[in-house]
Amino acid sequence: MSDLESEPAVDAGTEAAEATPARKRPKPGERRIQILQTLASMLEQPGAERITTAALAARLEVSEAALYRHFASKAQMFEGLIEFIESSVFTLVNQIVEREGSGSVQAQRVVTMVLQFGEKNPGMTRVMVGDALVFEHERLTARMNQFFDRVESQLRQSLRAAADAAGSATPTVDANALASALTSLIVGRLQRYARSGFRRQPTEHLELALARLT
Repeated sequence: MSDLESEPAVDAGTEAAEATPARKRPKPGERRIQILQTLASMLEQPGAERITTAALAARLEVSEAALYRHFASKAQMFEGLIEFIESSVFTLVNQIVEREGSGSVQAQRVVTMVLQFGEKNPGMTRVMVGDALVFEHERLTARMNQFFDRVESQLRQSLRAAADAAGSATPTVDANALASALTSLIVGRLQRYARSGFRRQPTEHLELALARLT
């Protein structure tokens, strides 16, 4: 029986029933997290680019109606995953920028961190590269594109500072070109990771690649 469904009435005179502790139901916030964790886990499975709410409900052993008590639509569930990706990655980006004075090293660490995040969260990687969003609302793909635009913007800022420090005559042009190349590296490696069934690690030979690029 679903944790979200109501329990049948218990005869107060039945000693056995009195001795059995009431089943603890998760709080609404906890159930939302459980739904998102399960969705992310299902996205890790081969061929799981499209997941129905019926399959998700079956995995959670609840009704589809129970899912919609916490999310208005499947698109909103994916938005929850995207919010987690954004919050996790940009919190770490801010920490890197605050702690590291060198713009070049900032850029290297941001690229490494995003790829490590994808490597550790394969289900999220399918969302990041859009494979899991193909059959969903187009606003989700647009939001994920904006995520990579933000990453590229930060890379431009870091690399502009590095170009200035190196005495470049065209620091903005240099930073824009290199930030674009590094963002393409991130997206390409994450796509290869997802489409290889998570066999090709996005961080393989990364140190050498970043040393050559930056």
